Amino acid sequence: MEFKTLKKKDYKKAIQYAVVGMHFNWYMNNPSLLKLYGRYFLYMELNRATQVIAAYEGDELAGVLLAEMYGEKPCCKSIGKQIYAGVFHWLQHIFVKGGVDCYDKANENMRNEYLQNHTPDGELIFLAANPRIKRKGTGSLLLAELEKREAGKVIYLYTDNACTYQFYEHRGFARFAERNIVLNLNKTVPLTCYFYTKQL
Repeated sequence: MEFKTLKKKDYKKAIQYAVVGMHFNWYMNNPSLLKLYGRYFLYMELNRATQVIAAYEGDELAGVLLAEMYGEKPCCKSIGKQIYAGVFHWLQHIFVKGGVDCYDKANENMRNEYLQNHTPDGELIFLAANPRIKRKGTGSLLLAELEKREAGKVIYLYTDNACTYQFYEHRGFARFAERNIVLNLNKTVPLTCYFYTKQL
């Protein structure tokens, strides 16, 4: 497995991996909306990512990790991605009528609580692996590469029980806080939001 620059032609694959791995279908059932939301999520995080680590097995994308490390320059920011993410964010808050606000507020609350006594160096903002690759451990290899590049730094991440949050616990992340919320979308979705930290 090699670590390379994420190829633009593989953005769709990264989106598909995120849709599956982060269980976006918990929130919506429409396949077209899932693709649009997945693109919004990837573009939003690419706009601020300072570390973009793509793992390839030959020419096949095995997984992607994005992190925002403070003091480093974003490496994939573009006007097009900013416009898409901004428009989708605006439409999302119009059509779901604030149904996702509690998710953002829960994360903001946990982060503010953490920042009272801690000064992190960055945030892990995206991690998705190809579910069809037989080789196991892609996520662990991506985390190890980030640790190699940013050794000694403290990072945090948000996740929830729709994702495999136990993955982070098994790799040395400590759970700092959690919040129970209910998303009011086309259906009611109860979630537990988590805030994890680790020194790389």
